[in-house]
Amino acid sequence: MAERADAARNRRAILQATEELLADFRPEQISMEQVAAAAGVGKGTVFHRFGNRLGLMTALMQERAYALQDAVENGPPPLGPGAPAGERLLAFFDAVVDVVARNKGLLAALGHAVTAAPDRDHADGHPLHRAWRAHVQALIAAERPELDTEAVADVLLGTLTSDPVLRLFERGEGRRVAAVLHAMVEALIRPA
Repeated sequence: MAERADAARNRRAILQATEELLADFRPEQISMEQVAAAAGVGKGTVFHRFGNRLGLMTALMQERAYALQDAVENGPPPLGPGAPAGERLLAFFDAVVDVVARNKGLLAALGHAVTAAPDRDHADGHPLHRAWRAHVQALIAAERPELDTEAVADVLLGTLTSDPVLRLFERGEGRRVAAVLHAMVEALIRPA
C-alpha cells in the first residue's frame, strides 16, 4: 500500500528535523517534542510514526544506509556499477566510513540501545547487512577468487562496528580509519 502524500511529507520533515537537531545535540539530548516542533508537526504524529526516540533514530540511520545502498546499485562509478571491482570495493568502504563518521553519535546511541534490547535482531539478519556483505564478497571474488570471500567480507565489515574503531570515530578520526581501511583493502586486492 502506497504511503499517503501528507504522511510521506511528514516523514521527510521529521527525519530532516532530526538530522538538523543531531548537528547540535547528541541523540540522547533530543526529545520527541523538539523533533515535532522543528518538523512543524504534532508530537503525536512523531510518536505514531516512529514509536519512540530509538525508533526515530533507527529510521534515520536506515534511511542513510539505504541511500548508500541505492548508490551502490544505481549510482555512478566507482561506487555504482561500471568500475572495476577493486575500485568499487575501495569506493564502497570510503562511502561506508563516511556514513559512519557523519553519524557517529547516532550509531553509538543505536548501538547502546540495540545491545540493551532483549529481543534485538542479529545484524547478520538485516537485509541491508546481507546485501553489503554479498556486495563485498562479490567484489573480492572478482579480484581474488582464491580467498575465503565470506570471512574476508565479515572481517572488513566487522572492523567498522568494533568498539576500538567506533572510539576512533567518536574522537573525530574518521579519516584515519578510512586511510587504514583503504590500505588494508589495497593490500588485499593488489598483493605485492
